[in-house]
Amino acid sequence: MTKFPVHTAESAPERSKPAVKQLQSAFGMIPNLVGAMSTSPVLINSLVGLFGNVHGGSFTEAQVQTVLLTDAVTNASTWAVAFHTALALKEGIDPADVQAIRAGRLPTDSKLAALSALAKTMIEKRGRLDDQDIDRFIAAGFGKDHALEVIAIVAASTITNYTGSITKPPLEAPFQAHIWKEPDTPVGAERRRVG
Repeated sequence: MTKFPVHTAESAPERSKPAVKQLQSAFGMIPNLVGAMSTSPVLINSLVGLFGNVHGGSFTEAQVQTVLLTDAVTNASTWAVAFHTALALKEGIDPADVQAIRAGRLPTDSKLAALSALAKTMIEKRGRLDDQDIDRFIAAGFGKDHALEVIAIVAASTITNYTGSITKPPLEAPFQAHIWKEPDTPVGAERRRVG
């Protein structure tokens, strides 16, 4: 089994260090996923640019976390599901809505449901959305610019979700309470058999 290092701010490659420090400042810690990601300066520096735009965009942080948690579940990234569960709860998302997303369902909050549905559909259809997918999102009170902004969030989470699935960083103690196992669905069972 290939093991990936989980770097610290000191052990990360030189070209990764500024990005690691920037993400450390944002999170108040260096998440193990960031430590693993820093092995590739190209990867971590790509994320930092997206990260700043995603978290400085027009969505509230609760809305961003809704998309990020939905993406983590849709991509079956166990580390990211636990991490974004903690962040979603910290942002005040109703625990029942967080649990719904973790179970692959839509939250009851209509705006969060529209965001979650669009993100999940975007991943499952590989970006080939139907007019109805966009129309439902806009009917929930979002604009066309918001639909395109979700692409940036999905891109950022694709970087982190794929990195987590490939590097398998250990889950930090603060997120242990939110460990996630992919639900027993035909897709989940197939992924476990193949992976």
